[in-house]
Amino acid sequence: MELDSAAKKPRMEENSATVQVPLVVASRVLHVRNLHPEVTDKEVWMLGTPFGQVTKVLLLRQKNQAFIEMADIGAATALVEYYNTMPVQIRDKTIYIQFSKHQELKTTGGMTSMSGGASPGYGGSSPQTTGMMGVGSLQQGTPNSILRIIIENMMYPITIDVLHQIFSKYGEVWKIVTFMKNGQFHALLQFPNEIIASAAKKELDGQNIYNGCCTLRIDYSKLGNLTVKYNNEKTRDFTRPELPAGDPNEQATLPDLSAYGIPPALLQSPAFSQLRVALAATLGQGGATPGAGAITPVVLASNLNDKMVSPHAIFILFGVYGDVIRVKILYNKRDSALIQFREPQQAQNSVTHLHGAMLYGKKIHVVLSKHGQVQMPQPGSNEDGLTEDFSNSPLHRFKKPGSKNYQNIFPPSCTLHLSNIPEGITEEYIRGLFTSTGGSVVNFRFFQNDTRMALIQMASVDDAISALIVTHNHKISDTNHLRVTFSKNTI
Repeated sequence: MELDSAAKKPRMEENSATVQVPLVVASRVLHVRNLHPEVTDKEVWMLGTPFGQVTKVLLLRQKNQAFIEMADIGAATALVEYYNTMPVQIRDKTIYIQFSKHQELKTTGGMTSMSGGASPGYGGSSPQTTGMMGVGSLQQGTPNSILRIIIENMMYPITIDVLHQIFSKYGEVWKIVTFMKNGQFHALLQFPNEIIASAAKKELDGQNIYNGCCTLRIDYSKLGNLTVKYNNEKTRDFTRPELPAGDPNEQATLPDLSAYGIPPALLQSPAFSQLRVALAATLGQGGATPGAGAITPVVLASNLNDKMVSPHAIFILFGVYGDVIRVKILYNKRDSALIQFREPQQAQNSVTHLHGAMLYGKKIHVVLSKHGQVQMPQPGSNEDGLTEDFSNSPLHRFKKPGSKNYQNIFPPSCTLHLSNIPEGITEEYIRGLFTSTGGSVVNFRFFQNDTRMALIQMASVDDAISALIVTHNHKISDTNHLRVTFSKNTI
């Protein structure tokens, strides 16, 4: 993409005092400054969508700047006027927007742009437009704050908590209602406005929740509002946490198991009817299984480097995202392991952040397991050394309720955050420690106001992961052990 401009210098006018001032000329192209180094095209694109159709976005990451091209000057003018009176922040940085001297962004073969052709054009000139209409007033496919979600090829159970974690990345989720229809899992999810809903739909429609399965099919709902009476495993109103869970005397029910590929003939057989009664009785007593609406605390990691991986290495890496209780490397499949967390949400965190990560030169796959726990082997079995129990490990990061570590969970990155560094430890010492892990150190910086913390940048994410596994809890003095985690910042 290149900038189309006839003039390289700003046009000037002379006033009566012969003082030259720049002439501001409205343009469809807007110049955005002071962006965060890690800002994405989507975040920049979202700046313009409340005001009209965005046709192109050019992100100048090295300069922390961007250009936005709107479909018409009216939308661009509304955007500039609004953000000049109501400054906006992206990733805690206040950004500045002004008209560009360029009238058009041109696409060239060597550059790519974000086309606005697939994005909805909103006629309103204010980002407060919400589109909350009455029930039945919208037609199918019309942009709306409520999304209709269907899960295809559902190999693993999908719950409200899973959907909330996925969709809340795009904005506050107000309500979720789930149900089975024609043997498929359906959900209705309500955002505060259709702007957020459109961004989520654009990004997630057709994506797999887990590797090769649980495909999201997303459309706009015809409803204008969701009514939720209970907060339970089927319905949830996140704006009203005080809602009851439902009638405590209501008989427990099982999900529609035809969604899991069980043949209809088997579901209708007398033997299976007896099994359903027994399972319902178990659920009514408070029991739950991973396939019956509960999220398992166990994940399956596969495609591991079986020559290098160990239970301890898995414990340290996966422990960034939750308190790992047990690790079991499978005896007959040494490139796979089961990891049990203290809580199901921690297991989901590891799936979200580690699936597809590089570990010891291999791209690992992480999915929720069908198992509810990891069993310890019998004493004296040939599985000794492949399974370890970490229940009482002092290295658990989330032991304290409300721990601030929950606020510092980030995906693997080249940059690591170091803490608990004692006085007197030099940059050369730390660089040497991390170089000894087999990776290359690119950059290092102590925190200016607290030298007990530092950032260190490795040459690759794989190097950073390997370094974290080796150096976390490394004894750096008689009383200090180094603490290492992934950072969202760069040096």
